[in-house]
Amino acid sequence: MGNVIAKQKIDFTEEVNLRHFNLLRSVGRGSFGKVRIVERKDTKKLYALKYISKIDCIRMEALTNVLRERNILEELDHPFICNLRFAFQDPDYMYMVLDLMLGGDLRFHISRRRFIESVIRFWVAELACAIRYLHNKGIVHRDIKPDNILLDNKGHVALTDFNIATKRKHGAMLSSQSGTYSYMAPEIFIGQGYDEGVDWWSLGVLFYECVYGTRPFVEEDARRLKKAIVKNTIHFPTHCTVSVSPECVSAIQGFMDRNPKTRLGCGSDGFDRIRNHPFFRHLDWGRLERKEIEPPFVPDRGQGNFDITYDLEELLLEQNPLEARTRRYKTPHHHKYARDLQLIERRFRRFDYLQYERYLGYTDPVRRCVGQPPAWVKPLDSLEEQRSTLPAHPSKDKKKKKKLGKSLPNLKLEMSNLESSDLPSPPQSAPFESIAPKTGFVQHIATALRPKPKGRDRGNSILGIHTSPAPRQNSFFNLTSKKRSKDMVNMSLPAHRHRRNR
Repeated sequence: MGNVIAKQKIDFTEEVNLRHFNLLRSVGRGSFGKVRIVERKDTKKLYALKYISKIDCIRMEALTNVLRERNILEELDHPFICNLRFAFQDPDYMYMVLDLMLGGDLRFHISRRRFIESVIRFWVAELACAIRYLHNKGIVHRDIKPDNILLDNKGHVALTDFNIATKRKHGAMLSSQSGTYSYMAPEIFIGQGYDEGVDWWSLGVLFYECVYGTRPFVEEDARRLKKAIVKNTIHFPTHCTVSVSPECVSAIQGFMDRNPKTRLGCGSDGFDRIRNHPFFRHLDWGRLERKEIEPPFVPDRGQGNFDITYDLEELLLEQNPLEARTRRYKTPHHHKYARDLQLIERRFRRFDYLQYERYLGYTDPVRRCVGQPPAWVKPLDSLEEQRSTLPAHPSKDKKKKKKLGKSLPNLKLEMSNLESSDLPSPPQSAPFESIAPKTGFVQHIATALRPKPKGRDRGNSILGIHTSPAPRQNSFFNLTSKKRSKDMVNMSLPAHRHRRNR
């Protein structure tokens, strides 16, 4: 039976699911999620699969963070970020397939050896590019630390784990104490609100740890640690096991400035001040962001850059190992977490970055225009300003399809029998949209085909278009809007009716 299942042909044109991937070794574990290497069966390309238990996520009250992380990742596409490639779910797990970084995390490397300034400069500069990209999108990461910095097999860094990241709405200040205490900025604990400047402080703490091999604040409990971050003096020794240049110390001090207004990286000119700092001045930032500079440190490909205990736990201790699910089921209403599970079903949407490459757009055959892109199209920086003009995907609403399906044949028939002289032409001084501002071309055609009213029903007209409701003689008139334009109706009322309405 197992051989028969294994030889079943997989349709890669269907919606992405776990059966599209070969499951390889485990490389990470979180509080309610795990990470393992997977291989796409059709392209043989490797990815990192992050899978999160639905029940564990609900129990730990982390569902909001997971859904927010998935939505934020869909907006991102940057060379120094672990970008989202696929997202889907099954009855037990939520899955996010990300770029694979085979070089391990930064914590793995700095805990085993010390690095010279040129290597650390390269890492911090690439991370600064990623942070600037996030801030330009209004996203604050809030958890920048060595554990969340990955290296690829060439030595480039990538920022990951957006579990507590958030978006600043309309520039509003943030207030929640989210993050890892040792890397959190002092303004978070003061309680007067904070902005994206906290990410530059976290980068400074990471910078400090890479140089000195220890964190700037080390305390036994959280209360003392918070107090130390807010008040204690930060020591920057220039002579330790590895000599530290004054330029390097100055850069760390700039990032760890307790005043967010003067902190290195903050403000409208913050990134320019980073590039012009003596420690980073000689870098070619354009080539750096295009990955044209060879990394000074390349992880050893011959040895594993991951903790082997994750793989052993999956093999020996996991009671329900991960496997592909071939069926879906509806959550029973009597289930303890039925409401949250149904919320996941609705809001953890499927995502496939390959669909964006295949998407060619759709032109409306009636209005000859384009509309909003469908929800599954991933927005890119170069297209964000033109989103209002991107091609629209055909509607999936069944009722709307049936309605349009019945009415469009009548529309074609009426248009074929209609001569250009039968249409009322607007004055040259008025734009075409002024005739029918709500429904456009279809409203214009519909009003031309209405029978002329008689007697008391004649009413007033605007530019030759009668504003009283038309009789429903055939399905063609179903295309018109049920609610008439309020301005058009008011203009057709007598003067005494205007006063009464006011």
